[in-house]
Amino acid sequence: MVDAASIAVSRRKRRAKGDKIDGEALLRTLMAYKRGEPRVCSMVRAPSPQDEDRRRVCRERKTLVAERTTHINRIKGLLFAQGVGGYEPARGDRRRALEDLRTGDGRSLPEHLKRQIGRELDRLEMTMEQIKAIEAERNALLAADNVPGARVARLRGIGPEFASVLGGEAFYRHFDNRRQIAAYAGLAASPWKSGSIDREQGVSKAGNRRLRATLVQLAWLWLTHQPASALSQWFHHRIQSGGARTKKVMIIALARKLLIALWRFETHGEVPAGAVLKTA
Repeated sequence: MVDAASIAVSRRKRRAKGDKIDGEALLRTLMAYKRGEPRVCSMVRAPSPQDEDRRRVCRERKTLVAERTTHINRIKGLLFAQGVGGYEPARGDRRRALEDLRTGDGRSLPEHLKRQIGRELDRLEMTMEQIKAIEAERNALLAADNVPGARVARLRGIGPEFASVLGGEAFYRHFDNRRQIAAYAGLAASPWKSGSIDREQGVSKAGNRRLRATLVQLAWLWLTHQPASALSQWFHHRIQSGGARTKKVMIIALARKLLIALWRFETHGEVPAGAVLKTA
């Protein structure tokens, strides 16, 4: 399967586009690829139906968590307009606490507003129940040793959600080397060299954005839960003489190194240097 974004096109002024033009460009690209020019385009490896179905678990949970946050913010916004603060809709006593609320001038909540918030709480509770169900399904999948991501869940600081995302978005497929998996996550370097110009543009961001965002979050948590690891010590050594911008740059570099280390642990059983496993 050809990656359409990898086919070179003319950048001179306004570009003409049509089915005939695109078909001819694709045909010329395929002919060059078959002649032995592998860099003329990139090929996409489509996941199997089983792998695609397995990754729905972590993706659905992310959607539900965003929906839960929307309901919570909407309820807080309705109450803030009445001068009410400090109410937490996610707590177990949300119904009882709602009855005890008073507006900023000491009045009881208006009846229609209370009913609207009650309906929002109904939707919030249903979303929370669905999150619990999808988390139980996710944990059941990770209980099997042959499922991608089950091995990295043994490391301290990596919970079932991180392990599920890593397994469903990256470790389900084969990579020949560390450069391939870094490029797949969009964490490969993007140099800009021309004549006397030689600088780095940062990571390409051309890979799996869900995986890349998860790795950045995991990199911050890795520093907390694995402070004695070689990766954490490398990070702290590099930011000693830098400021806030250096820390942002180096956390991306740590995410790339961490992805490679976890990939080696998942595929070859090579524990990252200095990392601690969870106790049984």
